[in-house]
Amino acid sequence: MRVEYDRDTCIGMFQCVAQWDAFERDEDAGKAVLAGAEEAESGLFVREVPDEAEFDATLAARACPVDAIAVYDEDGEQLVP
Repeated sequence: MRVEYDRDTCIGMFQCVAQWDAFERDEDAGKAVLAGAEEAESGLFVREVPDEAEFDATLAARACPVDAIAVYDEDGEQLVP
């Protein structure tokens, strides 16, 4: 499973931070940060989700009010949103 986070879309509600500890608050920028992610393209960050964090990653994606977080399965099929 992998997660993609569009930082440009993020509006800084930080609901993802409450759901998964891979997301951290960047108060200065007013946006979340996805720890351990690599920038795939400008503003789009990607990282693999450890097996034990799959539920939390899914909750974080569902909690995002602007759908800045997407979760994909091993076959590349989008699960959330």
